[in-house]
Amino acid sequence: MAKRALITGITGQDGAYLSKLLLEKGYEVHGGVRRIGVISTGRLDELDVTDSLTLHDFELLEESNIRRVLEKIAPDEVYNLAAQSFVAVSFEQPIYTSNADALGVARMLECIRSLGGKSRFYQASTSEMFGKVQAIPQSEATPFYPRSPYGVAKLFGHWSTVNYRESFDMYACSGILFNHESPLRGKEFVTRKITLAFARIAAGQQDVLELGNLDAKRDWGYAADYVEGMWRMLQQEEADDYVLATGETHSIRSFVEAAGRYFGWEFGWKGEGANEIGIERKSGRTLVRVNPAFYRPAEVDLLIGDPAKAENKLGWKRSVDLSGLVELMCDADMKRTKGGPIAF
Repeated sequence: MAKRALITGITGQDGAYLSKLLLEKGYEVHGGVRRIGVISTGRLDELDVTDSLTLHDFELLEESNIRRVLEKIAPDEVYNLAAQSFVAVSFEQPIYTSNADALGVARMLECIRSLGGKSRFYQASTSEMFGKVQAIPQSEATPFYPRSPYGVAKLFGHWSTVNYRESFDMYACSGILFNHESPLRGKEFVTRKITLAFARIAAGQQDVLELGNLDAKRDWGYAADYVEGMWRMLQQEEADDYVLATGETHSIRSFVEAAGRYFGWEFGWKGEGANEIGIERKSGRTLVRVNPAFYRPAEVDLLIGDPAKAENKLGWKRSVDLSGLVELMCDADMKRTKGGPIAF
């Protein structure tokens, strides 16, 4: 009999890649979606999986709704990917972010427990919990120091998952995932903002790209690799928490330069801080400009993960490096600029 999985946040980047992976493994896949007007299935459509899924109205803020969906599906595995996941928005909407990303996890866990605790549970934690990093690189043992309402809320969800595992003997795992990108990344995230803007500039549809802190450093991997790690976490004999990362760090500036090379551009940098600009050497055009409006109130300067535990215990390893990731994203956005409206 096929395993049955519930993926919350299935219309997002990770939800789309995970649904494709599970379908390929023979799962019956159900998705939880927030019904705000028309459901956006653009990412699922792009991976050609929409018609193979069963979607359910799902709201992390409403415990009775969570319970009804779990009772109806009786899933073997639950992947909780739903969240308010944009750091900048969390500063503008800290209460909503906390309700969804912190209390939403507690509601999920409590509903699973009260229904017998048989569903294996995966919680999407984040490297943003490390924030003002206390050690380099960051592993499962590194102390947390979140620097945003998003990171704080996710930390509550993370420790709730640990607590339910230890208190009620539930199979509950937290995946502490470092930044993972793809052609399905939302336009509000900096990597996709860069590749889409450059594709539009190359197509004559945009003049300049505006960014915040060019020197912030992140550990960027490929989302399709990371959902494989999520699945592996729920296949072990014992539940545990794992860091998924590349073990490499790159600045936003270096991501800009890598994306520029895809389009045949080499950048020279002029000015400092809020006055810095990126000039394309051959044409002399200013293509990148710093805009202080995009600075974070509290910056996370350096994130680099240590994936040794996942590599040793799960047999997981990333397959795409930064240059390959940039090429995938630029390829996709070049194609999109030649089509109609871009859905995500």
